[in-house]
Amino acid sequence: MKRKFVTNLILLLFLNLLIKPFWIFGIDRTVQNMVGAESYGLYFSLLNFSLLLNILLDLGITNFNNRNIARHSHLLKKYLNNIVGLKFLLAVVYALVCLVSAALIGYSKLQFHLLLFLIFNQFLISFTLYLRSNISGLHLFRTDSLLSVLDRSLMIVFCSMLLFTPWLGGAFSISWFVYAQTAAYVLTAIITYLTVLHYAGRIRIRLNWRYIRLILKQSYPFALLILLMSFYNRIDSVMLERLLPDPIGKQQAGIYAQAFRLLDAFAMFGVLFAGLLLPIFARMIKQRDELVQLVQFAFRLIIVPAILVTVAANFYGQPIMELLYHEHIEQSAPLLGILMTGFSGIATTYIFGTLLTANGSLKQLNQMAFAGMVLNISLNLLLIPPFQAAGSAYASLATQLLTALAQVVIASKLFQFKINYHLLLKLLAFVLFTILAAKSSLLINNSLVGFSLLMIAATAYAFISRLISMKAFFVILKDQTK
Repeated sequence: MKRKFVTNLILLLFLNLLIKPFWIFGIDRTVQNMVGAESYGLYFSLLNFSLLLNILLDLGITNFNNRNIARHSHLLKKYLNNIVGLKFLLAVVYALVCLVSAALIGYSKLQFHLLLFLIFNQFLISFTLYLRSNISGLHLFRTDSLLSVLDRSLMIVFCSMLLFTPWLGGAFSISWFVYAQTAAYVLTAIITYLTVLHYAGRIRIRLNWRYIRLILKQSYPFALLILLMSFYNRIDSVMLERLLPDPIGKQQAGIYAQAFRLLDAFAMFGVLFAGLLLPIFARMIKQRDELVQLVQFAFRLIIVPAILVTVAANFYGQPIMELLYHEHIEQSAPLLGILMTGFSGIATTYIFGTLLTANGSLKQLNQMAFAGMVLNISLNLLLIPPFQAAGSAYASLATQLLTALAQVVIASKLFQFKINYHLLLKLLAFVLFTILAAKSSLLINNSLVGFSLLMIAATAYAFISRLISMKAFFVILKDQTK
């Protein structure tokens, strides 16, 4: 299993490193610089509003399906026949709830217009993710890896034509950005559906209410978990835009988005880990395989880069933001350091939260997530009025670290993991070395050179101290029996 995890992780990381950084820094960043913080902040808050309620599109079905197809692949066609129709029914419910909520909040005509497209986009994303859960559940990880970058690849093509050609005559707006995403999501959904059809054969869409009730009964704990986690991960910008007076709220949401973009970029790679690990963990738990080695191996792979980017963001936040943006750099640079400090918590969640999900420990996860949501909303209400975007950043930091710690404790108790003091000491030494290397690198006048030396020194230390072992990689890749 470790070999399968590593080989497919390498392919997945390669494809995503090829495509997603260009999307984030080449397209998404360019759009914000072109339309301005206020206009982008409006889009960013609406996007996160649509994400808050998008669990209504899924109700935990995707995670439930991934886990169950990994365990019982012969049920693929039966599940598809019933769930595809249910997904379209849930789309109608989601759209109605979003629009009614938007009306109650008091969104303007422009906000409603953009929200309609974002609602449709969320349905397309959810439908595609459900279809991909069948592919990864069958352990067809290479196919899933290619599909995982298809939407962003198409968006890069469409947005590049709009941004860098004279087609719009220089009249690019945030609306065109949303339209281009919609076109890419439509094509991706169609291609993914045809791929699943290839493996499942003919699909007969039906609404068997008895079967649907059975699926929802088993999937609702997954739905509750995703809803609660969505609130404490995505509500920050919505609260910024709503709690602060106009146009300050939109501007602060845009400033927050500048720093959050980098956090979101690194978090994408955590999502890749989770997507690979969920079906692998599920099958290993069913077969009663030993989990400790894979958990520790995956944790090391993700926590070492997380610590490194956290330290780099805190010491080089200003030059990083100057490189990426044209305005509000003084305000967004400190936010980057705060938000990226929470990335270690997010990285930990992608390992231990995925393990608990694969085990079906939804009651414990939901209790943790509910506490995280209450904490995050309370801190945002307390900190946004006096500190604006910085208040949201501190609320996010506290929530991510505390919820990650809770998941480690829960997993350790359920699986009877022993505390690996040797690993903890190694990680502490790595943190101290990286901070010392960062401080030393600031003595160099050239920020780019200093930053590069920090990356090289910290990476070298990680290999020398065997936090990350190339030998382990080669042993796993050569081991054909696991």
